[in-house]
Amino acid sequence: MNELEELGQQVYFGNDIAAWIKAGLQFALWFTVLPLVKRLVTSRLKKLSPDKSAAPLELVMSLLKRTTRIFLVVVASFLALRWLEVPEKLDKYITGVLLFFVWLQVAMWGTATVRFFINQRILLDTRDAKDGSASLNILKFVGVTAVWVLASLLLLANLGIDITALIAGLGVGGIAIALAVQKVLGDLLASLSIALDKPFKVGDFLVVGNEKGTVEHIGIKSTRLRSLDGEQIIMSNADLLGSRVRNFGVMYERRIVYKLGIVYETPREKIKAVPAIIERAIRTHDKTRFDRAHFVSFGDFSLNYEAVFYVLDPAYGVSMDIQQAINLEIHEEFEKLGIEFAYPTAVQYNKTLPPESGSGAGAQAPGAAGTAPLR
Repeated sequence: MNELEELGQQVYFGNDIAAWIKAGLQFALWFTVLPLVKRLVTSRLKKLSPDKSAAPLELVMSLLKRTTRIFLVVVASFLALRWLEVPEKLDKYITGVLLFFVWLQVAMWGTATVRFFINQRILLDTRDAKDGSASLNILKFVGVTAVWVLASLLLLANLGIDITALIAGLGVGGIAIALAVQKVLGDLLASLSIALDKPFKVGDFLVVGNEKGTVEHIGIKSTRLRSLDGEQIIMSNADLLGSRVRNFGVMYERRIVYKLGIVYETPREKIKAVPAIIERAIRTHDKTRFDRAHFVSFGDFSLNYEAVFYVLDPAYGVSMDIQQAINLEIHEEFEKLGIEFAYPTAVQYNKTLPPESGSGAGAQAPGAAGTAPLR
């Protein structure tokens, strides 16, 4: 018994054997409990059915997967060392090692978070727009790099190293690099803006100034359009966003202004009937919404009508098929009623002038006629 008491009173590295036993038990406890908690939470999350909170649960799962056993050892060691008296120099060394692994784990959590949110956006874009993800991958790289740089700077600051000069150097170097690759960075930022704001996507038909075409690819530096004639148009992303872009790909319906003219000789009753004929021809189609039809003006050679309707399908081919069907129906109805379409005409009237009195070379022979064309 006395031997046990003597053994318990012996000091090793500044701590008695009882303190070492407590520290060892504390380490064993936490190193056992923490992995069990991690495993239990992971298994519970896997059993949850997906619902509106699926994305946050997936983020928690991703963070748990990125939690390393080394970090758990560090946490258990930190809690165990609270029971021991550690020399100052050794304590600083141990603290530095612990901080290194802690900030390493924080950086891994940060990169996992950045990757998770950007991957979610890439999946959303791929599912909805079938779009390229090059710009978002660049954003992922920039975000991961920023996380590691920030974690490294905070680690150095916690270790007592003055990072003011380092930050100033990084700032000056960053400005120099930005000035050197200004146009490239401009296109890169424009690409990120397109990826995040999504003013257009692959498959949209764009009109940019005098250029028009379908978007084939959205890259890091440029966007490629396929024109109606078949050639490829390559435009810088910065120039593209700096222009006024007309995007026909987001149309949900097409507005059609329909115009026709009939001859002036048409009886008044038939003139009044034309708007109703146009309206009936438009309303017979399921994919149209009628707006108005009016006799709008007296033209040079025709009585002019104007109708407005909407095609509820944005496809250009569908609108042209409906336009063709309406034209044929109106033509058939006009044939039944005897209404004639107008086309450019000129009416010429001939009038016989009376013979002039007197004689001479300038006198007009009897029976000669002068003409005065009237429109």
